[in-house]
Amino acid sequence: MGIRMTVLCENSVGDIRGLGEHGFSALIETSGGHYLFDTGGGHTILPNALAFGKDLKSVKKVCLSHGHYDHTEGLPLVLQRVGTIDVYAHPDIFLERIAVFKREKEEIRRFVGLPYRRVYLEFLGARFVLERGFQDLEREIFLTGEVPRRTPFEGSDQRLLALKNGEYRIDEFKDDQSMVLDTPKGLVVIFGCAHAGMGNTLRYAMERVGKERIHAILGGTHLAFLTDEQLEASIKTLKELSVEKIGVSHCTGLRAASRLAHEFGDRFFFASVGMVLEV
Repeated sequence: MGIRMTVLCENSVGDIRGLGEHGFSALIETSGGHYLFDTGGGHTILPNALAFGKDLKSVKKVCLSHGHYDHTEGLPLVLQRVGTIDVYAHPDIFLERIAVFKREKEEIRRFVGLPYRRVYLEFLGARFVLERGFQDLEREIFLTGEVPRRTPFEGSDQRLLALKNGEYRIDEFKDDQSMVLDTPKGLVVIFGCAHAGMGNTLRYAMERVGKERIHAILGGTHLAFLTDEQLEASIKTLKELSVEKIGVSHCTGLRAASRLAHEFGDRFFFASVGMVLEV
């Protein structure tokens, strides 16, 4: 068996059997075991898994990309289904987080962090494995941990804040991490939202695994919130790295997705609910 990745939660639906929601989750099936990367916003992961014939009880490890509700709110449902299981995340996963935006002249503040207390999730069966650094999950399967911020154009999202030392400040997203699969065709990198920067993440993955070829990227890229100049710089990065397959989800946005489709043609695809990528 090779590696099969199925999108279980995403904003859009690519299969008539699935349901959409704001969020992301992907099931990664390998010969060494099955992994769940993120759990979506809590509304669709169980019905979609059922619709696509995926038994979440087969999952051996859960990995969380970062501590936003749309990637973690489905965790209690998963735990109630699978029972005790290792949950891999960064220690900052439990930070209190808000989004701040303006509607006409009014400032709107909305809580966007992980909505459950750690003790509750542990009661349901979560065995948290909290690590900051790059780590091996299994042979040829990795989590990036904290990604160094080296690319000048990939900056922080000014709308997203985290509570630190009693004060809300621009969120540094040190907990943003991606999954990396080392395959015979090259690296496959699965993003949650790529808050650390898509280019930063890809180059760090290549550096740590020691491979120069990227076969595919999959997941949220946060390109929806970049300026035109930042978007063009991101497209240039994908070209420089010769990424062979570009599957985007969630926070990529239609504007950025249409640009990627125009630039990359058959190498581009929407990673909507029900999408399957096999290597």
